[in-house]
Formats: sequence, C-alpha cells, structure tokens
Amino acid sequence: MAKCRQVSKYTLALKKLPLLFERFVVKRDKIIIANRGEIAIRIMRACRQLGLDYVVVYTEEDRHSGHVRAATMEKGKGAAFKIANYKDPNEIFAVADHCGATAVHPGYGFFSEDFRFARRAAARNRPITFIGPRWEVIRDLGSKINTKRVAKALNIPVIPGSDEPIYSELEAESLAEELFQKQREEGVKGPSILVKASAGGGGMGIEEVTHLDVFRQVYRRIQNYAKRQFGDEGVLIEQCMKDYHHLEVQLLCSRHKEVVHFGTRNCTIQSTGRQKRVEVAPGFDPDHVAYPFDAEKVLKQIVAYSIRLAKEVEYDNVGTWEWIVTRDGRPYLLEVNTRIQVENEISACISRISRQKGPVNLIKEQIRTALGEKLRYSQKHVSFEGTSIELRIVAEDVKRGFAPWCGTITRFEFPQEPWLRVYSHVPQDEPYEIPTEYDPNLALAIVWGKDTEEAKARAKEFLLNVNIAGEDSLGRPIVTNLQYLYRKVDDILRFV
Repeated sequence: MAKCRQVSKYTLALKKLPLLFERFVVKRDKIIIANRGEIAIRIMRACRQLGLDYVVVYTEEDRHSGHVRAATMEKGKGAAFKIANYKDPNEIFAVADHCGATAVHPGYGFFSEDFRFARRAAARNRPITFIGPRWEVIRDLGSKINTKRVAKALNIPVIPGSDEPIYSELEAESLAEELFQKQREEGVKGPSILVKASAGGGGMGIEEVTHLDVFRQVYRRIQNYAKRQFGDEGVLIEQCMKDYHHLEVQLLCSRHKEVVHFGTRNCTIQSTGRQKRVEVAPGFDPDHVAYPFDAEKVLKQIVAYSIRLAKEVEYDNVGTWEWIVTRDGRPYLLEVNTRIQVENEISACISRISRQKGPVNLIKEQIRTALGEKLRYSQKHVSFEGTSIELRIVAEDVKRGFAPWCGTITRFEFPQEPWLRVYSHVPQDEPYEIPTEYDPNLALAIVWGKDTEEAKARAKEFLLNVNIAGEDSLGRPIVTNLQYLYRKVDDILRFV
C-alpha cells in the first residue's frame, strides 16, 4: 500500500508539471510599457503582481512623470528609456530589442487599437507578444462599419444608418436625407445625424449634423480627418440617438475560446468632446433609480449580445462592447473597443472570483491571457458586489467647453481611504508642469460602496478633500473640474 501511495503522489506531481512550466515561462517574460501616466503605473503594478519584469518609455516632456520615477525607484535607471515620440513604432521596437522585451503593452490610446502595430509585433524577425487581441480582430472590429455588419448578421440591434464604408459624397448625402426623413416620420424632435470616421474610436472623429444644408461641409471634414488619422477615409452615417444612456459591457476572453463578462458600466456623463468624466458600475441600478423599463432585462440582453459577437469573431483578450440604451429601454450596439479602457477598474472593483481574495485586476488578467494562459475560472465563479464610481480629475475649464488648462501644479493632495484608489502620475512632493502635448488628466479616483448611495456619498467626500494648487504662466490659479464632478455625482444612473 505504501508503494501505491508513493506512485500516486508522483503521478499527481507529473499532472501539475504543465501548469508549473506555464507559470515559469510567464515569469520569464519582460514587458515594455508603451504608454505614459496613470495607465503605465497600473500596468507596472500588474506586472509586479505577476512577477514579470518590465521597462517604461518616456519623452522629454514626461521626464518628471510619476511613471518614470516609480520605475526607476523600483528597478533603477535601466528601467526607463527616453524616446522622442510615443507614436513612433520604430522607437518602441528598438527599445524592446535593446532591453530584451518579449511583450509590449500598449495601454490605451497610442498603439492600443492599431492593428498594423500589432501585426508588425508578431511578424518581426524577433517577434514580441502584443498584449491585446489578435491583430486580425483589432482590424475587423476597429471598423465601426464592419462591426455593424457582423452584428446585424447575428441579429444584434444596431443604430440605423450605413453598414458599408461610404466614400461617395452624393451617396452619403442621400443616406443622410433618408435618415432625416425617417426621424421626422417618427416624430423625433430636433432630428440629427452623426458623421463618423469608420476607423475612429474614443469619441474622436465624430460630428453631429442638424441640418442637411451643412452636411457636405461636415462630411468632407470628417473624411479628411479619417484619412489623416487612420489611413482610411471610410465614413459612417447614422441616426443621432437622443435621450439615452451610454453603457459598456466588460468582457475577458482567452486564446482557448473562453469568454467571461465582468458586468456593465454607465459612462453617460461625458465632456463636450465625448470624453468620459464620471462612470459607474453596474450600468443600471433599479434599487436606486426607477426606470420606465425592465433594467435588469436590458442589462442581461446587452451582455448576451456582446458575448454572441465575441464568440463569433473568436475574441481573445480584454474588450469593451459599447451600447446606447434609449429612455424606453431599446439597446443599440455602438462599437467595440479592442483594448483595456481607462475605466476598467470600476468593473474590476465590483467583481469577485470565488476562491480568490479581493477584487479582480483586469490588467493583470489581460496580460495573463495575452501570454497564452487559460482563465482558470468560468462565469459561474464570478459574482458582483456593491457599486463603484470613477472620477476623472482633469485640469480643464468646464465653463469654456472643457478647455484644457496649462500651468504648474504646486500642491496635489488627496485622502487615503480603504474604499478608495487614486492613480496619478503627478508628483506630490515637488512642482509638476503639465505637458501641453498631452491631455491634462491629473488623476483617476476609484470609489467603492456597498450600494449606490454609499458610493455616491464616498465620491463626494473624496472630492471635498482633494487639494490641488497651481498657477499658469501669468500667475492665475489652476482651473480643474472638481466642482463639476461633485455636481455630476448626483446624476449618475438617472435619465435627466
């Protein structure tokens, strides 16, 4: 019997070898973080938790950024490499080769949804792993028109409008006229349409048209913008939906055809440039707000639709499915963001995986799946707890159309609470000059509460205790959106 027990023990050890080997391989990986600011800091934290080595890059304007300081304090000067431009792929790959990086994390923005960059990473003589979906998926879902076409084939509701790239001005104007007429027939007050760069994202390359007589001017402007920014002048024309909420579904998929969702978010509160300022998870809360429709049913619908599309294209990393839901509860797919989003952490903050301690770290999960690991859990292991709110603190003048403020920050203090996480690249022990080359984002605050009321109260408490001081080149005091955020906390989840 003793011999049999010994054999069984060795057999069990052999069965564990593939998993142990997988973890060993993962820990040998080295990641170049091809981004800046708070997202670089969050990626560094995820690498640290996974036992991965990393390096960061920075430009001259970012030499005092917190992500550079944190990397050099932890790993020495050899962990930070100066480059001329975050958008130059040759520089990123040169640094990767110099330091022996085996993977590149693009964060959000820059190369995060650039299928050409992802394809080049895989096709180089010295290939490195792109931490994101396969480049083919980024290409196919990066086009709003192609996404719309695939969704329609799967009976997923999409916004009325074009489902083919439009390059002809006459064709575009004809469709615009049809959409205006359709809205008038439906009794829509103030009908309008949106002209979008089909390869755009993040609220960029979109203009609203309220009168047909100015359509051609807007169409030409968007087409030129699309050609410059994305190398594709394809344009999408669609009905402009009014009186809706903007929701998101957070998915995580692996290369082993596993699909798990981490609930929904509501990002309806945005700047005039469609940049999110206050976001909350989950996307609706019928215990807090009375909706004129079955909110739980709608949330389940958009999750199911999102998973259906993800499985169809064999999605294999983190991704966000964006939706609009009208006041009468009708959902329409807007687009798919094939990257980690700024606000991923509020989804992570309310998500729990059985047998794991604490909230999920979606950037950590994104890295694991990109390096080929399995999820190690399924949807039945995921549960949700509480409400989480994200506040994006920006140096901007809300009264002047969210115009960016430039100057030097001399004090930046915020409270420390167990229910709060703040991510910022702004140093707290020395003056910091905001680079004019980038958006003046200062910090992200992630607040958690056991329910929506508690989360709102904590968000307000946090905002009241943030202390930011500074001045511009003329000695005028810093302008931020703190008061705007405080006012908007009361509007979350509600149709106003």
